[in-house]
Amino acid sequence: MKVGVSLPQAGQQATRESVIQMAKNAESEGFDSLWVFERLLWPMRPQTPYGGTPDGNLPIEYQIMLDPLETLTYVAANTNKIALGTSVIDMLFHNPVVLARRFATLDVLSEGRAIAGFGIGWSKDEYQASNIPFQNRGKRADEFIQVLKRIWTDDVVEFKGKYYSIPASKIGPKPIQKPHPPIYIGGFSPNTFSRIVNYDTNGWLAVTAGPLEYLGNTIKKIKDIANKANKDPNNFKVILLAHINVDLDSKSQSSTTTSEGQRFPFTGTIDQIGNDIRRVKQMDVDIDHIVLGYNFIPMGRDVDKMMDITRQLAKFAR
Repeated sequence: MKVGVSLPQAGQQATRESVIQMAKNAESEGFDSLWVFERLLWPMRPQTPYGGTPDGNLPIEYQIMLDPLETLTYVAANTNKIALGTSVIDMLFHNPVVLARRFATLDVLSEGRAIAGFGIGWSKDEYQASNIPFQNRGKRADEFIQVLKRIWTDDVVEFKGKYYSIPASKIGPKPIQKPHPPIYIGGFSPNTFSRIVNYDTNGWLAVTAGPLEYLGNTIKKIKDIANKANKDPNNFKVILLAHINVDLDSKSQSSTTTSEGQRFPFTGTIDQIGNDIRRVKQMDVDIDHIVLGYNFIPMGRDVDKMMDITRQLAKFAR
C-alpha cells in the first residue's frame, strides 16, 4: 500500500522552511505522495457549524492557509519524483477553466506528478465569499467534472451546460498524464458515490469518520453502484486520508473514542494505529493508498516528529 503524508500548510507551522523540509524528507524516505487541502475562511460566526469541534468553530489552524496549488507547485520545483495531491480542492469555488489550467500547469512543471482531489465544500460562508449559490451544488459539480475532463483532453474545447459554458476554444497546456491527472472525489453522500462512477473518475478520497467497518461498507456501496451502471468496479480506487492522533506514552490508552465508546481509528499508540493500518490493508476492498495527516495536533508543528512517526507507521502499510 502506498503511503503519503500531509504538508504543514495550515497554522503557524505553515512556513516556507517547514514545507520544504517536509517535502524533501518525505521524498528521501521513499514515501509516495505529499498532500494539501483548501479552506477559504475562518468565519467569526459560522453559518454552517464545523462538525469536528464541540462549539462548531473551525480549527484555529484554518486562520492561516497556504494556497494548495501554489504550495504544490513550489514543492514540485524542490522535489523530483514524489506525487503531489489535493485532498481536497473545493472545485465550485473556482472557475473551471482557470482551475483546469492550474492543475495542468502543476502536472507539466512536476513532469506528471499531480493527483486532483476534489470536493464540493460544506461551508455557506465560503460559498458566499465565492459568489456561488449553495443550492444545487451537486448538479453544478457534475458539470464541473465534465468541463475539467474536456479541457484536459479535447483539442478544441466546447461546452454548453446549465451552469458552465465555454465557446469552442483551444485551451492549453494539456497535462503530461494521459488522458488526464487522476481525479478523486471526496464526500460521503450517495450522490458523491454516483458522481464518482457516472463520470468515470479514478475513485474516492475517503476520510475516517467512524469505525473502520463503515469505511469498508461505503467502498462496497461504490462498487455496487458501478456494477449497476455496467462499469468495472475495479476501475475505482480509494485513497484514505487518516487524521493521526498519536499517544507517545506506550503505557496509556487513547482517550479519543466514537459515540459507541470505541477507540477512534488512527488514534492511540503507534501499535494501535499500526494495527488500524494493517486492518485497512487487509480489507476486502481496494484501498491502495493511505495519507497520514497531522494538521490539527501539536505534533503537526514539528516536522522531525511527523517524519519519525510516519516512518514508523509506514512499516505497517508495506
